[in-house]
Amino acid sequence: MTQIITFFEDNSLKYFHPLTLTRPIYDLRIGILSLSEKWLHAFDQDTPPCGLQRDNLKDLFAQPSSIESGKNSYWINPRVFPNETLIEEINGLPLNYRLINNETLIATNLSADNHNSWITNGMEISGLKEKKYSGPIEKLDKAWEIFKYNGREIVRDLERIKNLKLVEKSEYQNVTFFDKHPIYLEAGVTLEPGVILYANDGPIYVGKGARIMANSVIRGPSAICRDSVVKMGAKIDKETTIGPVCKVGGEISNVVFHSYSNKSHDGFTGNSVFGQWCNLGADTNTSNLKNNYSTVRIQDWESGETTDTGEQFLGTIMGDHSKTGINAMLNTGTVCGVCCNLFSTGYQPKHVPSFSWVGQDNVVPYHFEKAVEAMEKMMQRRDIKLSPAYKNLMRTIFESSAQQ
Repeated sequence: MTQIITFFEDNSLKYFHPLTLTRPIYDLRIGILSLSEKWLHAFDQDTPPCGLQRDNLKDLFAQPSSIESGKNSYWINPRVFPNETLIEEINGLPLNYRLINNETLIATNLSADNHNSWITNGMEISGLKEKKYSGPIEKLDKAWEIFKYNGREIVRDLERIKNLKLVEKSEYQNVTFFDKHPIYLEAGVTLEPGVILYANDGPIYVGKGARIMANSVIRGPSAICRDSVVKMGAKIDKETTIGPVCKVGGEISNVVFHSYSNKSHDGFTGNSVFGQWCNLGADTNTSNLKNNYSTVRIQDWESGETTDTGEQFLGTIMGDHSKTGINAMLNTGTVCGVCCNLFSTGYQPKHVPSFSWVGQDNVVPYHFEKAVEAMEKMMQRRDIKLSPAYKNLMRTIFESSAQQ
């Protein structure tokens, strides 16, 4: 029987901004799959994900439906990674119980009455009985952990995805394979002459319709998702995910691109996370290591306070629809909001509010209608129309940024 799965967000949401200004946490990509896809695979489901959405996301992402009396539903915290022990624990959870690990709510098993009430009135866990979970658990707590755990999740996602096809070396002329670990190619992949797929350190996944252009090198564990293009001579280092419908070139190391984003030209980016519809201009470079080798500090998105991440390598976290000009320099620990335009000739600011236009020593608001015009043009290039609901979401983010 198909289980009813609903995803929820907890108080850690703010630690994933600006990436989650435009999407629910469950839509974050790490490894090959999004967080929701990992859970749906774990429950052997192919249904679209749904969750209790924030007001400005309700018209863009699916809301849960009410269920009939006698049925139950699992509500899942997508920050927690599924594993076999945890799935067994959730499947055995009594009706109207919540599963807790320390202070983290992992999941609930709700009756139809509670499920329908939560949809209408919001989550109310006080009436649920509690069961403590002390088994193995791994979860995301901060945005930069997306790249930190990305290599591990590529390997695990390859175990979750069924019917993967190993590369048939004989089908590709003048391509070099090093395959101590598996290399998986989906249907319609193009590998041009001179490509090197180096899987001796970890597996490589190339999704449907992807094109790896001549003389590119990809080192595993890495994932190139569906319909993406790796440009000529690119160097894709390990623990990197190029999300669907992206174009990338230059040198990339331990980076996650969500989808529809471009870094087509030379330049380095490392230990970073980019949202959708980002574009890095030619020779954009991301610093991911401080000159004194100390741990990287970043500015908290909401409070503005500077936080020591404890990480020695941390490049850029960039929200959707943000762009850099040619020769842009992104400092170590840069956090850039949604719909920003960075073209200063020096280092860009380390904290860039959403809808910012960053010129030479000058940060001014990006006019909303001008920003939307640029969005529409970029999305049209991929045959996607900017919907009224998406425009309303962007207006909400714009107005919120103006009040800061």
